[in-house]
Amino acid sequence: MTAEPPPSGDARLPLRERKKLRTRQALIDTALELFTARGFGGVTLDELCDAVEISKRTFFRNFAGKEDVAMAPTQDLWRTFLDDLETREPGDRPVAEMLQEALFASLERMTEDGWAHRVLLSRRLAGKTPSMDAHGLHFCHGTSRAALDILHRRFRFDAPDDLRPRLALDLLIAASHCAIEQWTNRPGTPTREDLATDLRAAFAALPGSLTLTAAVRAE
Repeated sequence: MTAEPPPSGDARLPLRERKKLRTRQALIDTALELFTARGFGGVTLDELCDAVEISKRTFFRNFAGKEDVAMAPTQDLWRTFLDDLETREPGDRPVAEMLQEALFASLERMTEDGWAHRVLLSRRLAGKTPSMDAHGLHFCHGTSRAALDILHRRFRFDAPDDLRPRLALDLLIAASHCAIEQWTNRPGTPTREDLATDLRAAFAALPGSLTLTAAVRAE
């Protein structure tokens, strides 16, 4: 008799945790659907909670506010990136390459059905919602600091105030922003694989950006 394969994904979690994850996902999907249809400011928190049939207390167990739930798909990617950094070995390669590998590994773990579509809706909303844009900048700053703390805690550099780890992180994040923007502007419905392609192109352009020269345009 052949043994059944072990459960994967959410099936490995206790029932209580699976219910929490389903509630969280329902909030994200419903929020993005409503915000896209009616505008970010056209949906109140009460209306969102009513649509998912939960209390505000349950909402705030999952998210800090409307901006937080609307930007959750991309934030989940970066939280997974931080988790990856906690265990990734540096190997005999530049830190910048290690960081890129961590981000690609995190992207591969974004396997939920519709994740790329949710990111697309979120990014398009952020482009016309100043409060979401501000929230994203705040989250980005916090993620950068958390990643830098991990690097300095786990790895040895020439000096505690060595600027290179921070600059490597800043370049990674800047290139990622460029890639996500380019991906968002792709025609049709871009996929997770398309995002990986745009990330590779952005990272490949980094060395040349540091040696780029410019000439004044002729009148």
